[in-house]
Parts: sequence; C-alpha cells; structure tokens
Amino acid sequence: MTPTERTIARLPAHLRRYVVSQNYDAYTPRDQAVWRHILGQLRSHLSDKAHPVYLEGLEATGIGVERIPSLDEMNEKLSKLGWAAVGVRGFIPPAVFTELQAMGVLAIAADIRTHEHIAYTPAPDIVHESAGHAPIIANARYAEYLKRCGLVGFKAIATVEDEAVFQAIRNLSVVKEDPTATEAEVAHAQARLEAANQSRRYVSESTRASRLYWWTAEYGLIGTVAQPRLYGAGLLSSIGEAKHCITDAVKKLPLSLQCADTEYDITRMQPQLFVARDFEHLFEVLAEFEATLAWKRGGDHGLKEAIQARTVNHLVLTDGREITARVVEALPGARPVAEGLTSALVRLEGPVMVSRGGKAEGKPWPGLALVAFGAGELPDKGSFQLELASGLKLQGFAVGGGEVLNLRGELKGRPVELPSVTQLFLSEGLPSVAGGPADPGAWDRWFGELNAFAEGEGEAKARAKKATALHPSLGALYREVRTMRETGAIKPERLEQIARAATDFKDDWLLRVEVEELRKPTRA
Repeated sequence: MTPTERTIARLPAHLRRYVVSQNYDAYTPRDQAVWRHILGQLRSHLSDKAHPVYLEGLEATGIGVERIPSLDEMNEKLSKLGWAAVGVRGFIPPAVFTELQAMGVLAIAADIRTHEHIAYTPAPDIVHESAGHAPIIANARYAEYLKRCGLVGFKAIATVEDEAVFQAIRNLSVVKEDPTATEAEVAHAQARLEAANQSRRYVSESTRASRLYWWTAEYGLIGTVAQPRLYGAGLLSSIGEAKHCITDAVKKLPLSLQCADTEYDITRMQPQLFVARDFEHLFEVLAEFEATLAWKRGGDHGLKEAIQARTVNHLVLTDGREITARVVEALPGARPVAEGLTSALVRLEGPVMVSRGGKAEGKPWPGLALVAFGAGELPDKGSFQLELASGLKLQGFAVGGGEVLNLRGELKGRPVELPSVTQLFLSEGLPSVAGGPADPGAWDRWFGELNAFAEGEGEAKARAKKATALHPSLGALYREVRTMRETGAIKPERLEQIARAATDFKDDWLLRVEVEELRKPTRA
C-alpha cells in the first residue's frame, strides 16, 4: 500500500466515502505552471513576512516550488509530525472537515485553481490546502491547536440553515470555477447564497466556530498589531491576500473572542484581520469560546440550542449514555433538577440511537422517545411508578430495553400528554448536548444513504470543462517549456518560436511568463 492508501485505510468508513484519488497524471502542464508561479511568488514574498516556521515547514511537509506535491510524498513527511493528508473534492461538509482535522488529517482539495484565479480562488484547491495549511503544522503547538479547533467545530451544534448555506457556498464556488459559466449563472449562485444567509434565524454555534476558525487558521496574523506575520492558510496560499493583508487598507485587531462574532465573505479579500500574540493566545481564545458551547454547558442551555437547530444532535446523560436524535421540545418542571437544569422532560423525534463512549448499542429506535430528568430507576420489565425531583410523575409498563407502553404523566397537578408507546430514558442531569450523532459511523451505516454526499453534476461539469479549456496546441507548448526547464536543455531559438506561437492565445499570459523566465539567462 502507498502512504496515502495506508492513511485512507485507517479512516472510519463514513469518512472514507468523501475521499478521492489525487490522480496526479490528470494535472495538465498549465496546472503545473500555475503551481510553480504561485509557489515561487509566495516563497519569495513570504520568506520574511510569514511566521518563521513557514519555510522550514514547506520542506518538512513535502511541498516544493517546482511541481504540484503528491499526497504520497506529503504523507511520508507528515507522518513524522503525527499528521496525514487525503484528497477530497472541493467543499466537503463541515462536520467531515472538522472530524478529519480533529484526527490530525488534512483534507486536501485535489483540484488546482485556474490561471484566471491565480491570485485568489473562491474554491478550495491544492495550493490552499497544502501550501497554506501544511507548513505551519511543523510547529507542534500550532498543530495541536488545529486538532483542538477541529474537535470544537465538530462538537458545535449546526442548524438546518447552516446546511443550506454550505450547499449554496459549494454551488457558488463551482460556478465561479467553471470557465464557461454565464453571468446569469454566477448571479443566480450569488443570489442563492444571499438567500441562504438571509434565511438564518440566528447565529448558530457552528457558524461562530467557523468564524473563529476563519479568523485564526485561515486568515490569522501573529505577533504585534504594528508588525504582524502571516500564519493563516488563506494568507499563505494567496499572493493577492499575502500582499494586501499587510497594507494599511486592512484593519488589524488584537485577537479576541470578538472574532467568533465577526462575519466573513469568502468571495473577496478581507477588510480586517485579527492578530494573535503567539500560538498560546490561540488556545486562550479557543478555551473561552469552548466554554460557551452546549457541549460544555449542557442543561437547559444545551436543550435550547438543540431545539432551535432542528438538526440531529446528541444528549449525554449522567450515566454516560449518549442519545442521538432531534430534540423537539423541553417541558419545564415545577422545581430545578440540577444546576443549570430546570427541564423535567425532553421529547425526541426518531430515529433515536443509543451509544456509550461514541460506540452505538443496538438498533436505532424508529419512533418518538423521551428523556425524564431526576433520580429514579426504570425497571427492565413490568409496571412502574416514578416521582422525580422536577415534580413530574410517570407510570406505565416497561417492555424491556427502555421501551414502555401505556405511559402516563402528571406535572403540577395536570396530566402531561405523552406517547403511549415510546422509548424512555432517565437521567439525574444533562452534562452535555453536542452537535451531530455521538457515533457518526454507526449513524452513517444506518442512515447514510438518506444523506449521501456525492459530487454534484455541476462540479463534474465544471471539471470536464476545465479539462477541455486548455487547447491541445497550447498544452503542448507548456509541456515543451517544462521539459526544457527540467532537463536544463534550454533552446533559445525554440523559445523565440514558442513566444511567437503563444501570441495566438491572447487570454493566456502564464506561458509567456514561463518563456521569459527561461530566456533571461540567455541574455546575460
């Protein structure tokens, strides 16, 4: 097995289905020229402007200037740093990206930007993901921050609107990368994203987590406000951003939790950036943010977040059980049950999956389920009566495995409307409410087909158009220039001929740059 195949084999199945082959031979000679042009400019510009570990990190992670890196070479180097990399296609679901990062796996977009978007790309590409994210991983403390930031993002609760925004961003990036997209198609994609953003009822935990990640790992500066250095991947992989960010046109702010409440626009250069004192500063802000999450707070706060989200999340009960479902209602009790918890009963919409330590137990329950809060014990089988600390009274018949029949309830002297057949859980408190299923792999095995994420028709279409956008004759000229560079067999007369031939392709400036670089030594 290759180093990359070994990395993929270690991934759980629900993550493996997002991985794609790099298909190195599919990169065109112009793709290689794009990489070389960008990396050459970046390395020269960033040598004294990026964090000191940048240049060392390029070498440590298998990233050179002359050609697009292979994932196998990167994995050989990254393994020594406790990291790995896999290929993905464009934007992947945030939960997948964050879970991979928490595991120490970089999701590398296998495609490369076009020469039209050489200064800044609206879509993830191999320049951004490898030359941007990988080098600073050579600093062990920053590498740990990336993992921790991935875990926090993975645990944050996302909403149904967040999913709509993700799909709209994904669509816009595809359209903008499509070399034949019409103005009407771009305008529609922009309008879709605006509509998705406007549909948001409130700012979710997941959105705030993505903002924190954006203003640190993607567009972070480090040092002093007066003399910052670059470490964010978006800055390290875009020559346009790298030059723009250090000008007075970009406002510099000391890093604080304010970044989680600051919006960003992926389609344009950033008007302001946050400056971290050092990498320890990142951990301080992350800890402050983490303390606000339902994952850490649990109780009524966590239930409110889950109910608002309308998505699948999981409750962690005091005995360690994890209940994955959609939380649809919390019934307030007559008295508090525990610190931060006044809810007496929670209604869950199925399917409902039970797990411990992130490992699912048994088959998901298909219908409604309830969690009642307070000290008490449900018999495995037979009739029961319970009176809980919240004031809630329950009685019914236990079938086994938590299933109950003929369930009836009373609170504050009034009957509580309950499903007569349900799954009932008891818990003395609610330590945590976290985003997504507790066992993503098991949830994917049961319900993955319902939420299948495959390359859209638009992405495949854009990729096919990009592949045919390079005229065969132009491709041959690029290939010939590259061969001269690699072999050192520079032929001045042939370069003059190629330069004249390149004028037939008025929209392609990059070949002329490549030729000029080779012609310069002959003029000495």
